[in-house]
This record gives sequence, C-alpha cells and structure tokens, in this order.
Amino acid sequence: IIQSIKEIIKLKDPTNKIISSTKRPNGLVIQKITMPIGVIGVIYEARPNVTADVSILCFKSGNCAILRGGTEAFYSNTILCNLFRKILKKNKINPDCIQLINKTNRDYVDYLLSNMRSYIDVIVPRGGKGLVKKVLDLSKVPVIGHLEGLCHIYVDAKASLEMSRKVVFNAKLRRTSICGAVETLLIHKKVVGTHLLPILNLLHKSGCKIIGDKMVKKHFAKASLAKEMDWKTEYLDSIISVKLVKDVYGAIDHIAKYGSGHTESIISENNEIANEFLSLVDSAIVMHNASTQFADGGEFGLGAEIGIATGRLHARGPVGLEALTTYKYIVKGSGQIRSQ
Repeated sequence: IIQSIKEIIKLKDPTNKIISSTKRPNGLVIQKITMPIGVIGVIYEARPNVTADVSILCFKSGNCAILRGGTEAFYSNTILCNLFRKILKKNKINPDCIQLINKTNRDYVDYLLSNMRSYIDVIVPRGGKGLVKKVLDLSKVPVIGHLEGLCHIYVDAKASLEMSRKVVFNAKLRRTSICGAVETLLIHKKVVGTHLLPILNLLHKSGCKIIGDKMVKKHFAKASLAKEMDWKTEYLDSIISVKLVKDVYGAIDHIAKYGSGHTESIISENNEIANEFLSLVDSAIVMHNASTQFADGGEFGLGAEIGIATGRLHARGPVGLEALTTYKYIVKGSGQIRSQ
C-alpha cells in the first residue's frame, strides 16, 4: 500500500494541463485545460488496499472521494481512511476531501446511488459482477466501470509455440479470479497439429478444465464439449473455453459477438496480422504478444487504478490519474464582440 502511494506521489499533477491551444482569426485564444471531475463515489468489496489507492488517486487529481468498502474489511478501511483524514487536517486541508461511509447497512448504498445525484459527479464500482450490476441498475449518477472481464487470446497461424504456451498459461492461471484473466482461447485451425495439444496439456496438467468446440474435443479427448453459454461466461476459475477459428477475422468476429470489451490479446509473429487485430478489436485494452493479466493500472505505469472501464464515454481501460480529470475551455480575448 505504501509503495503504491509513493508511486502515485511521483506522478505529475494531471490538472491544469493544456490539452490544446488555438488562436482564432479574430484574435481569440481558446485553450482546452484539464480539471478535476469533482466528487467521486467508490463502492468496492473486500480489499482494503482499494481504500488507500482510491484516496490517493482522488486527492492527487484534485477530486473528493466518498468511499463505501466491503463489510469484511470494515475496520481496516476505517483505520486507513482516518489516517488520510488525520494527515489532511494536519496540513490544513479539509479532511472531508476523503470520506468513508462507516455504516454497513446496504440501504446506505442504495441511497447513495439513487438520491445523491446533486452531490456526487460519478460512481465507480469495483468488485464482482453482482455488485457492478446492482450499481448499473440502481445508479442515477453516471458510472465508470465494467460489468465483466470476458478476455480472449487469439493464437495466430504465425504464433511462436513457446510464447503461446507461456503467455496463455500466465493469462489463465497466474490469478484466475481477476478481471484480466483470459477466459476464451481462440486458435487458428492451421496450427491445430503443432500448438493445440502443447498448450492444452500444459493447462490441464496444472488443474485447468478445458471446454472446447467439436474440433477441439476431437483432438483433445479430455475436453468437455462447449455449449453456447460457455462463450459468454467469465469463469473466474481454473476453466478455459477453447475454439478453433479459420483466421484472424474469425477471431475478431468471435470477440465482437461474445466479448465484454475488457482485454484481448493476439500472439503472432506477423506484424501485419497483429496490427489488423489491434485495429479492429473494439475493446478497452488490446495487446500483442503479451498476457492479458497486464490489464492493471500499476502495470501501465499509472501507480494504481480506481478500476477498469469498458465504456466508450470518458474513461476507458485502467482508470488512473488522467482519467479522473475532465476538461473545460478557457477563452482569452482582448475585447472581441460577435458581429454576425
């Protein structure tokens, strides 16, 4: 927790940064400048490190934070929040910049979501699918976040076998419960004879259940036959669904149909094919020759993250300092008036 705070302290202040500046023919200078969003409500589950990450990210970006952590970490969250408030007061800063809802009754969360639109500018849910769905269903405040992390890896015909084995294994089994864990593996049909068994055997020997389409099951008898629902499932467990595709466009089509817009990766030594994948896959994070488990604000050099966003408006991907700002236009003139 302390190391994460130190990393964020080192980062530049994201506010009052000039995004663009233009001078109009009439002499007006128009600048687009970053500014804080305002008051950010964050609802999250068990991990108390989120209390510290969110507090420092919001404060560093000039925002206020209202926190509601999970009951399992109630006392830890209270202690951490009080430490932040104590040091703010010591430095003559209003301690209410960081607030924790110190009641465990869920009615307070419902009230926060449905009755505080005039006081909170954005809500960030950080936790399991149930929590996020509840927030999305109830909130009258704009929400930044993601519902599911249904991540894919596509192993291309020009993929290195050794890299494929290593990356897929890490993406699935390093930590199965995180939103960046790969859930579906797509493999080019041309490398069935060379890549399929080495990858699946490695996963299976490490306790990973394989669920495959008919062709996968034909080559790997230990696989269970996939149903339509498997392509839509975020397992968050040692389970992976596997499908053979005819080419990169088959992989792209599958991701477009079943993906959640979180993180996808292609393994290929062919840069032209890789660039086609990177360009056409419409997810918040798209990778080339890397594990999907890098979908993390700390790994992106953001110090930490307030969450991962899969929406298209405002923030997308790991939500760090930059994503906790909005912008305004500042117009500087010298007495200009509009004549027409």
